[in-house]
Order: sequence, then structure tokens, then C-alpha cells
Amino acid sequence: MDGTKLQAKIYIGYGKAAKRIGFDYQQFRATSASNPLSSTALQTLPASFTTNFSYSAPNKYGQATWLGLFDARPLEVGDFLVGRQGTFFIAAMQDTLPIYCVLTNRVVSVLRDHQDQSIGLGAYSGGTRATEVSLMQGWPASILQGTKGETNDAKLPLDVKTPWWLILMPAYPGIILRTSDVIRCELGRKYVISSAELTDMGWRITAMQAQV
Repeated sequence: MDGTKLQAKIYIGYGKAAKRIGFDYQQFRATSASNPLSSTALQTLPASFTTNFSYSAPNKYGQATWLGLFDARPLEVGDFLVGRQGTFFIAAMQDTLPIYCVLTNRVVSVLRDHQDQSIGLGAYSGGTRATEVSLMQGWPASILQGTKGETNDAKLPLDVKTPWWLILMPAYPGIILRTSDVIRCELGRKYVISSAELTDMGWRITAMQAQV
């Protein structure tokens, strides 16, 4: 027995369990930076998602991560599984450890704002939809409320804080997100990236909601 054989046996065991307790999910893998779910599914496989392997605790508000139970031998980090419980992406497949997955709740596009110097006063320039260049389109992502808000400059009595959001999404080779990039979701919301951390589990992003 070596590490490779042990890992295969673990995933085979997950697959056998998923056949008994799971539901059918379709596997997708991005082949470009646009619309990773628009291609033909690679396969349909049984899968189950839980917060712990004893299935004794439900998920909670503000928690996007789950443990996946399925035969992961033909899967890779960043693959999507679409089925009964929603759309998940595989965040990590660490040796001999549970498969770490993220449940998505939004579909987003990431854009870079090439600001138009003709907009604004003096040295200030503002972005418009016309100056946004697409980096990624149609990507399932998790967008959950952050822990703070931002007071606007006017500070009027009835003003509310501008909300911050925590965003998790897969990485795509060759695309590096940076501060001030724009994320738009299918609800019509606009988010401006404050920080983007590229981890071995994909992008972990902090963003401020902005006016459309």
C-alpha cells in the first residue's frame, strides 16, 4: 500500500457511500473563462454533502463550505457539481482528507474597469459599464455578507452603511484579480474588489457593494 493506492481506496469508499445516500450530480469543468456550465456535462455521479461525516449537524447562516462525499478520482479542484442541493465547486482535494466544497448562491462576471479620463473633474476619473472589460463571465460563486459596512462621505442622518461582502470562487489559469476589479451578479448588484487572495482553494475576495 502506498499513498496513491490509499487515496484511490478512500475515494472509492466515498463513491460507494454516495450511491446509497446521495443524489445525482452533473460534473462540469471550465474550458475557458466564460460560462463554465454551458458545456456538456462530463458525467453524472452520485454525491452527498454534509457538515460532518456523522450527518449530525445542519449548515448555518454565513457558512458556504461543505464536505463532499463522492468518488473524486476523475474530478479536479475547481470542478463544478450541479444537482439537487445546488451548485458546488470543489475547493480542495487534500491527501487522505475529506473533500472540501463550496456551495454557490450567485452567478457572477468579473470585469476590469478601464477608466475614462474624460469622466469626472480634474485628475479624478470614474468608471462606466462601457469601460468595463470582461475577465470571467457566468461563474458560479458564493457571495455572503461580510462583518462590516462602510460609512459614506456625506454622513447624513438617514444614511446607511455601504455593505461589504465575502466572495469565494474558483480560480482560472492566467487570470489574476486585483483591487478595484468589478464583480457583477445576476441580481444586478455591483461589487468592487477591495482585496483578492489567491489560495490553493481558489479566490477569497472582500468586496464593497457599489452603485450600479
